[in-house]
Amino acid sequence: MSDNKDSVVDEMEMQDQDVVVITDEEGNEFYYVEEEIFAVGEDKYAILVPLQTCEHEECDCEAEEDEAIIAKIVIDENGEEVYCDPSEEEFEKAQEAYEKLWEEQE
Repeated sequence: MSDNKDSVVDEMEMQDQDVVVITDEEGNEFYYVEEEIFAVGEDKYAILVPLQTCEHEECDCEAEEDEAIIAKIVIDENGEEVYCDPSEEEFEKAQEAYEKLWEEQE
């Protein structure tokens, strides 16, 4: 991880924002900030927004990856929260629930 990413992550954590690191199958790390947590039945989901770490002020270096994602929050065997990909059915339910929450807030 570059020094710029380290400083951005440190700054976000000092602002009491959770920085979530997601690693893909190829070992690439992607950094997100937890925007919102919501429940769908017994399950918890998080809206994760990409953490901008590019050194260029007005840049679209990461434009293709700059989309928020929905992650399911599960508790692992150590009692810690883990973010994982929801199934297609879970994703659809979470997306519908989040859209309803968004409409209610407007």
